[in-house]
Amino acid sequence: MNFAPDLFSPAWHVVAAILGVGVGVWVLRTAPWRRLQDGHQLNALLGAAVILTLLWSLNAGVYPSLNLHLLGAMAATLIFGPQLALLVLALALAGITFNGSTQWSAYPINLIVMAVVPVAFSTLYARLVARWLPRHFFVYIFVNAFIGAAVIVLLQGCVASLGLVAAGAYPVDLLLSDYLPFFLLLGFSEAWLSGMTLTLLVVYFPEWVASFDDRSYFGSK
Repeated sequence: MNFAPDLFSPAWHVVAAILGVGVGVWVLRTAPWRRLQDGHQLNALLGAAVILTLLWSLNAGVYPSLNLHLLGAMAATLIFGPQLALLVLALALAGITFNGSTQWSAYPINLIVMAVVPVAFSTLYARLVARWLPRHFFVYIFVNAFIGAAVIVLLQGCVASLGLVAAGAYPVDLLLSDYLPFFLLLGFSEAWLSGMTLTLLVVYFPEWVASFDDRSYFGSK
């Protein structure tokens, strides 16, 4: 979704900008930048940003400024870790802003809704799975990559809808009937995209996936 700036009051934009700066400082201080010294890792990150830019540019509009598109947050988080995943999504958001899909004045709010919130949910979800379920290859693929991606899209849609209601942009009954249900359909597509991507990577390039340790999953094989 690409929110238009006029959906929110100036106070919302200020708060979003402050949160965005805080998240940016955290990423700069804690991201595993050494991973990007490997040219393959850097190319993968930039390639992911380009791919997401293209996917985010292909959106369907339900109502003015309520656009739906694939997200890729769960896949990015599993592949790069939360800090670099935020960088990938921030670059993708900058890409669609450059091509005119949204406005720069809405960048902070879109960053929070389309990057910070889903990456935070993705990180929490992956940690809960790692804590409560066995470290098994099929658990990683189906529970994390497939189911997790769909869950994150639904959660992001709920958070975005709550924000729209709180800002007075759209009434809750309209969002419940004509907006949120589409996230169920979007979740299926997101699950297949994330699941297939992670399956290919952990089979052929497991060293590229930050959250996957083949010694942990296949050490006894």
